[in-house]
Amino acid sequence: MIAINTLPETRKALFVEWITTFLPAELSIAQPLNLQPLAGDAGFRRYFRVPCQPSLIAVDSPPERENNPAYVAVAMAFQRQGIVTPTIVAVDFAQGFLLLEDFGTRLLHAELCSGDEAQTARRYDQADAALRTIQQVAARADVFPSYDAPRLQAEMALFADWFVAELLGLTLDDRERRLCQDLFDVLIDSALEQPQVVVHRDYHSRNLMVRADDSLGVIDFQDAVVGPMTYDLVSLYKDCYLRLPASQVAARALNYKKLQSDLVGTTDDSLFLRWFDLMGLQRHIKVLGIFARLSLRDGKSAYLHDLPLVIRYTLEAAQRYPEGQAFYDWFSARILPILPQQPWYRDWTTAGDSL
Repeated sequence: MIAINTLPETRKALFVEWITTFLPAELSIAQPLNLQPLAGDAGFRRYFRVPCQPSLIAVDSPPERENNPAYVAVAMAFQRQGIVTPTIVAVDFAQGFLLLEDFGTRLLHAELCSGDEAQTARRYDQADAALRTIQQVAARADVFPSYDAPRLQAEMALFADWFVAELLGLTLDDRERRLCQDLFDVLIDSALEQPQVVVHRDYHSRNLMVRADDSLGVIDFQDAVVGPMTYDLVSLYKDCYLRLPASQVAARALNYKKLQSDLVGTTDDSLFLRWFDLMGLQRHIKVLGIFARLSLRDGKSAYLHDLPLVIRYTLEAAQRYPEGQAFYDWFSARILPILPQQPWYRDWTTAGDSL
């Protein structure tokens, strides 16, 4: 939670004045303006609910930290394809202020954790349908950067820099770095050999919202790129914040493959699942570094509590394929023995089972 009072006084005054100025005339609001702080995301944006009718979301998104033009460009591209994203009511690129449609408070995550199997299946069907629409968006280079080898490599470098070195206090020697790089090379090759489509890049249960009309709304899409078709799929079904049984994950992944037969062509099920699993391994190696960085650099320590599930995904995928076995053995011998010393640690082998 970020209170409005934590903003520097000068920026707070500018923010409130801007909201008041650009609030649609038909929306009345009491003065002084009383903004309701909302939980933030992994970036530097701060969110506030504006208590008008209907309510709006005011966003403080520092332009030196966040790419606000990219947010607007992606939103427009998505909306042209029929993807439901928040309507942009007003934007000030120079100051980094936005007014957005309010999708409410119903995150998909809560509904997927409800225990209602029929509802869960229906919601995942909705998420699949929305993802198929995202993958139909025109892959314009001026809107969507390429999820290329250097970008994939840079993401995985966060693992050694932030998770291993900064969080755990370990230094990798040349042999260990080579071992990791051998796996990274395999993961990059696997990602690049897949059909390339528009990728949301953080398509999971906390970035999908159930709207008042029961449709799903998509948020936090500003980092979208053109990349591997399984990336968003694995974000959804190997979610860092909840876990599905492995058999359901495989079944739903293969069902999605059938729905996207025009994309995958004659690709067989085993190759598709390999793409899916190795894409998840790339993503979760990256996330280990990102969650550590969010805690140590940005003061967002809550992300550390999700590390055991991310470790579970990482080791399960690494052990499943011969190319990952050396990394699995190294992680088991070098990393696992010191994890119980960490205050956030819990048994990774059962992480997510209670959801």
